[in-house]
Amino acid sequence: MDNRLETATGRARSEAAESGSMLRILIADDHDLLRDTLVTYLQREGDIATETAPDLAGVVAILDAGTPFDLVLLDYSMPGMNGLDGLERVMAMPGRHRVALISGTANRETAQKALSAGAAGFLPKTLTARTLVNAVRFMSMGEQYLPLGFMNAQEEVEAAHPLTQSLSRRELEVLEGLTHGKSNKEIARDLDIREPTVKLHVKTLYRKIGAANRTQAAMMAKEAGLF
Repeated sequence: MDNRLETATGRARSEAAESGSMLRILIADDHDLLRDTLVTYLQREGDIATETAPDLAGVVAILDAGTPFDLVLLDYSMPGMNGLDGLERVMAMPGRHRVALISGTANRETAQKALSAGAAGFLPKTLTARTLVNAVRFMSMGEQYLPLGFMNAQEEVEAAHPLTQSLSRRELEVLEGLTHGKSNKEIARDLDIREPTVKLHVKTLYRKIGAANRTQAAMMAKEAGLF
């Protein structure tokens, strides 16, 4: 951000704060680069103030301190989340904040479950900066956000490719983790299952798709356009 834009943004933010129209957003993600990028996107608006946390424990500590937020964005896979349990825990905490999930790995079923549980929305990490900002504003106004493009794309891919017909839902979720270079331990954490169970799924999906190792399985999935 150049000095002129930074000065203009700071001035707009101060004016919004004085008029009481400043939106306060808490962003929780364990990836520093993504977290900082989200902060940059939102604070460029001038009327959005942000605070960050690297895990669920950090979110709980900030909310326990009584800081008010309009919206809390939780990374689905960050430490402490334990699947949708973390979402429900934050939604149940005192305060008027709304809570939404952000994720680069969660599938359509997870997104639907989050919304059914009362989440303000689901944000794939593939959203453009402008769409992200609009979605944050939309959710802060009390609406529920779910990108139809994400839902339709997942449905079409899952229905069309033969790999999806040979693998169970859980095996597909494990395969998705492999394509993101995750370890068995990380996949187990994301899916809220035991690591030995992940190892069993990995072995089974290797056999079903004809892969010799993790790298080959991930390449096959990416070439098929699954994830």
